[in-house]
Amino acid sequence: MCAVKCYNAIMIKTKTSKQLERHFKGIANHRRLDILFLVRNSEGITLTAIAEKLDCNFRTISEHTRRLVQAGLLNKRYRGRIVEHFLSPYGHKLMKFIETFQHS
Repeated sequence: MCAVKCYNAIMIKTKTSKQLERHFKGIANHRRLDILFLVRNSEGITLTAIAEKLDCNFRTISEHTRRLVQAGLLNKRYRGRIVEHFLSPYGHKLMKFIETFQHS
């Protein structure tokens, strides 16, 4: 019985290939990677601040952040008319994974 429960617990935590694809497609763009690095270092940053720091068009940044949210890598928090951006738990895990490539 324990083997079945343990197996089921592992299966629940394991991502499907489609779920992994969604995360990897989310970072398959240099601008989105730049956004993730920036948000990691400036949690709660707004779209305007992201656009200014990356010297990029507001609409472009808005579309890229939307895709990162869809990919499950960014979370948004609304405070009135201000939208703050944070890495999701999966975003944090993915950034740690990316760091292994940066320092090798």
